Amino acid sequence: MQNVNGILIPIGGNEDKGTEQNELYRCDFIDDGILYHVVKESGGKNANIVIIPTASSIPTEVGDNYIQAFTALGCKNVSVLDIRSKADSEKQVSIDLIRNADCIMFSGGDQSQITNKIGGTTIHKILLDRYKNDKGFVIAGTSAGAMAMTNEMISGGSASEAFFKGAVDLYKGLALIPELIIDTHFIKRGRFGRQAEAVAKFPNLIGIGLAEDTGMIIKNGKDCTVIGSGMAIIFDGSSLLHNNEHILKTGVPMTITNLKVHILSNGDHFDIQNRQVTVLPIEAPFI
Repeated sequence: MQNVNGILIPIGGNEDKGTEQNELYRCDFIDDGILYHVVKESGGKNANIVIIPTASSIPTEVGDNYIQAFTALGCKNVSVLDIRSKADSEKQVSIDLIRNADCIMFSGGDQSQITNKIGGTTIHKILLDRYKNDKGFVIAGTSAGAMAMTNEMISGGSASEAFFKGAVDLYKGLALIPELIIDTHFIKRGRFGRQAEAVAKFPNLIGIGLAEDTGMIIKNGKDCTVIGSGMAIIFDGSSLLHNNEHILKTGVPMTITNLKVHILSNGDHFDIQNRQVTVLPIEAPFI
């Protein structure tokens, strides 16, 4: 367990339910308070927030949407760092933005684009260093931006082939929090099976499945608080009694026993280090 001072806020994404066709075009976490929490954890309305839409195929539009959303919350210092190549990650202007930010916000899209264009670069090293050492430094990300936070990063996979070996594709992420494997759009897209396989591959890691409109505030690299309107599903494979994932051929059904699963919602807590859940009393108010 690494000792860190920064804060991670992975968000499960939110598909369009109105005028647009997918979440790449949208930024509607305000109603559920998720962006409010991002701003609060970053230090308030005067926080220096830098949006990185690298995962998106329409980075200009996504960046503009986030600027509008944060501005609606009263934020005064919001900028976009449009990284489209590894060379962009080495530019001085990029380095300066990362060094001076109070909050980095990664958009949704294709998480592999984040690791391909940022992984191993100067700004990646600065992000790792600041997350570890700078108290209150926030790295938030939705959908692809959340999934890229881990070391073993889910890069794809078929929900229709859930519970068959090969349902999940893994790639190397940014390794901000290597203890986790994060999946997003979890309920809407039926991703239980591919997260179960990911944890079967790496039973020492904890799987987190985030529903849309749902996020987690992770402090000290271990203390997780669920925020938003949906659920966070925790997969703990530390006590598996039977796991045949490593001997099966692709396409064969898996057998996994004693996989521990927790379903948490707004205000509930999970301790990564001790793998312990603390839930709110039934009569507690929604926050």
